[in-house]
Amino acid sequence: MRLLLVEDDDHVAAALSAVLARHGFQVVHARNGEEALRAVLPDSHPDKPPFGVVLLDLGLPDQDGYQVCGKLRKLTSTPVIMVTARSDVRSRIHGLNMGADDYVVKPYDTGELLARIHAVSRRTGATDDAQQGATGDALRLGPVVIELPTRRVSVDGEDVQLTRKEFDLLALLAQRPGVVFRREQIISEVWRTSWEGTGRTLEVHVASLRSKLRMPALIETVRGVGYRLVAPAGA
Repeated sequence: MRLLLVEDDDHVAAALSAVLARHGFQVVHARNGEEALRAVLPDSHPDKPPFGVVLLDLGLPDQDGYQVCGKLRKLTSTPVIMVTARSDVRSRIHGLNMGADDYVVKPYDTGELLARIHAVSRRTGATDDAQQGATGDALRLGPVVIELPTRRVSVDGEDVQLTRKEFDLLALLAQRPGVVFRREQIISEVWRTSWEGTGRTLEVHVASLRSKLRMPALIETVRGVGYRLVAPAGA
């Protein structure tokens, strides 16, 4: 995956680029907002694939990082992860409102950063694939049909009304039937937060899905690990 790193500190950029390279990323370094905006233009690297993720530091020398995020969002649908020392809730909310897909606070654990990069790229990749379907891609699991582009779910042809998080949870599990998703992974990808304090929320959403779909056995609890979707017989 090609990754655009927007960071004005060359020492920080070099260290992070080395770590990312060891994990298979092709890193392009932009030192300010103007370089970042030029880098995402389609004609800037016509022989290269588009960026998979943008890591955007907010403390840039030429313009405010939030403004850069807003401009990036107008130029590309590439997911943006803000990286900053600003940890207050208002700053995070502002960043998400400007179009960021995730928000990482310095100092951060490298493992967490890598997990967040993979998480946003998977979410965006699944969304892009769905939107490119000619008639609308759907996941079919026996009587259950999950239409990704329209976010509709039906059982035996009857629509089931789900909340946004219920749909996201079901779609995540349904993309890999039989595979166990760890609780921490589900919380990270669906709620974009850490496991601590969110476990009960996940349990409630699973119980609600089982009830609304009228298929209690569809989502199996794997004790001490997480959940997996069990495809109905004949699916």
